[in-house]
Order: sequence, then C-alpha cells, then structure tokens
Amino acid sequence: MADRAATTGSRPATTDPTNADPPHADALHEEPGPGAARCLGLYAKLAAGVTVVTARGEDGPLGMTVSAVTSLSARPPLLLACLRDGSRTLAAVRAGRAFAVHLLREEQRDLAGRFASPTTSAAERFAGTGIRQVLGVPVLAGALAWSVCLTEDVRRYGDHHLVVGRVAAVHVGGGRPLLWHDRRFGALTEPVPDAAG
Repeated sequence: MADRAATTGSRPATTDPTNADPPHADALHEEPGPGAARCLGLYAKLAAGVTVVTARGEDGPLGMTVSAVTSLSARPPLLLACLRDGSRTLAAVRAGRAFAVHLLREEQRDLAGRFASPTTSAAERFAGTGIRQVLGVPVLAGALAWSVCLTEDVRRYGDHHLVVGRVAAVHVGGGRPLLWHDRRFGALTEPVPDAAG
C-alpha cells in the first residue's frame, strides 16, 4: 500500500520528538468526516440544562435560548457559552462587554421556547417577564439561578462563537432545572435539594 503522505503531498510521519503533530495528523484533517446531520444527531444526545443569555442592546434588552453553557473555572470564576454566529445577542455581548446567563426552571418551557423562536422579536421575548438591571445587564425574574458576567473573550468556531465570561454577580435558588435532550425539553425525576445563595 502506498504511503498516504506520499500520495497527498502531506508531511510524512516522523518520530522526531520535537514534532508537535501526531504521525497521522495531516491524514486525519484530510478526511471528510461525517455529515452535518449525523453530527447533529450526536449533539442531540447530549443532555444539557436550558439557559437564556441576555445582554443590553442599543434599543433595549436582547436575549436568546442557549443549551451549550458550561462552567470553565472556579478560580477565577469563568463561564463559557456558545452563541450562534450573526445573532443580535452575540453582537450586544461583544459591544456591551457583559451578559447574563439564566438557568431555567422546569416550569419555564414557554419562556425557553419564546427566546428560541427566530420569528419572535426582542420586545415579544421580554413581554410579561419581570426584569431588573444588574451591573447594567437585564436579568430575568424567576430563574433557577443566574449570573452576570464580564466578557473575557469571544472566539469564532464554525457557526458559533465561544464566549468566556468572568462571573461578577450570582444568585442560586432552589427547584428543578429545565433540561434539553433529543431535541425536546425534559426534567429530572428525582428530588433536588434546595440551595441558597
């Protein structure tokens, strides 16, 4: 069998310990990989808490439902959120340098759906929802927990941006989280202890 590196013009494999790439790194990058539909099928199996990210826009509050949010560091306290490229909320996060992350309760499915709808305006998303300003950022009432973050870094990867925020204010309540799995909302079946903070 012919050496793949020789037939593709890629750098041949080497045992040089100073080489940063593994022997078949170039060959792996050349593989087409699975299609988007198969990848989305995999991603759908990742269970996640449902969050709403909000920020202050030029004309008022903006927000969107986000399922890809995770803790990044405790010292310093950092959160990471993945926001869709081209969203108005992402633009506001970049411009205002601050945003809020709300972990939704299991009773807040309608709120999650409203903030996820591409046809719902910003005013309609916030209509009837109590908000207050914390560090200049709109914070939704009734969330299971929320944090206001100062934007540390924004980097584009594919069709989303990774937004790293330093937690500047936080509130944790009690109750059950709203979950997203297999393209639908769900909830925990076991009791969850109340938390204060």
